[in-house]
Formats: sequence, C-alpha cells, structure tokens
Amino acid sequence: MSDRITTVGFDADDTLWQNESFYRLTQARFAELLADHADPEHLDQRLLDAERRNIGHYGFGIKGFMLSMIETALDVTGDTLPAPVVREIIAAGQEMLRHPVELLPHAREAVETLADSHRIVLITKGDLLDQERKLAQSGLGEMFHAVEIVSDKHRATYDRIFAQHGDGPERAVMVGNSIKSDVLPAIEAGAHGVHVPHDLGWALEHAEPPDPGHDRFHVIQDLGALPRLVAEIG
Repeated sequence: MSDRITTVGFDADDTLWQNESFYRLTQARFAELLADHADPEHLDQRLLDAERRNIGHYGFGIKGFMLSMIETALDVTGDTLPAPVVREIIAAGQEMLRHPVELLPHAREAVETLADSHRIVLITKGDLLDQERKLAQSGLGEMFHAVEIVSDKHRATYDRIFAQHGDGPERAVMVGNSIKSDVLPAIEAGAHGVHVPHDLGWALEHAEPPDPGHDRFHVIQDLGALPRLVAEIG
C-alpha cells in the first residue's frame, strides 16, 4: 500500500479562526466586575481552577466557561454575588456566542488548496451548537469532506476519525495550535502532527512538544506554509 498522505485534519479554534482572544477580553471584563473582591491575578487563578474542575461536567466551550465564571464569582464574594453581576457575566458569555468569526491568516487558501488533492476533515472539540455556528459563518464548511465535533481529543479519537474518513492515521496529517490536543495524540496514533503556534494559549492546553528531531512532528508559523509541507511529507 502506498504511504502517501491522503487525509488532512484541521483543528478549528485558534487554528482556522480566532478564539482565545475573545476569552481574554471576557476575563478582563470579569476582573472589572469583581475588582472589589479579588485582584486580577488571583481571580484568573481561581477561574482556571474552576475550569479544570468543571471540564468533566461541562466539557469545553463558552457555556462551561460562563458557569465557571459564576462559580468563581460566588466563591470570591462569599456567596454574596449580586444578581446584576450574574446578569453581566451571562451577557458577556452571550456576547461571545454572537461574536463574528475572524479567520486567521491563510486559513481559507490552505483549506481550498488541500481540498483539491486530499480529504480534509475538521476535528474540533467544544460546544456542538457554537462550533456549528462558527463553521457556518466561516465560509469554509462546504470544503470539508467530514466534520467531527468531539468532547475531547485522544489517540483513540484520531484512530477512529482517520480510519472512518481516510486511510488510517499513518496516511494522515493533523494540523492545530495545541500540542496537547492536536499534535501529541495524533502522533501517538501514527499520524503526522503539524503545530501552528498561536500568540495566545489556554493554560489547560499546555504540553511540552515532541523532540524537534521527531520525524512526524512539524512546526509552521502560519497556514500559508501548510500545502507545501503536506506535499513534502508525501
């Protein structure tokens, strides 16, 4: 069997379009609302701790983030959180859910180019309705051969998706901004992992990269370099 790459998987948030920047703006607004109860650094840590605890309950995405903000606000105010502040937190989350999609540089060109020669699959985690909304607004949806919105990303995730929508992980490339979610488990499954760094990163997605000499680990600065890299891999 040929070992030619036939399938390319794309992460969505902070790979194809902006995401983390909106969370940072909302966290800044959250800090302003609770300035009388906690300094921003302490509040950020309390919120991160709540998110870590709650991922197993709420999954990834804006709705879980909103609930974690409310929980954190209750904690730092000793359960005396005023109702208007709760409304402000909910309004901030709803504003995130309405925010227009902002494609990252070269995202459209990379997807269009590779769709002509490879099967391309969107593999993203998060809230189903929100991810479907962003994909529809991005204008990229019709280019994907398949879309997988998953609760989390592990080796088994890539084993299943690349077998179902491609010729197995060994003939696939996974592209994303997260070492933890997009690169390491894809490489573990046997695929090539392409890291596209983003200026902003969520602390819960931090992981150390593979050794730079790993033959299935690649780094590019933006998606403009992706079609050539995929051609060079095979």
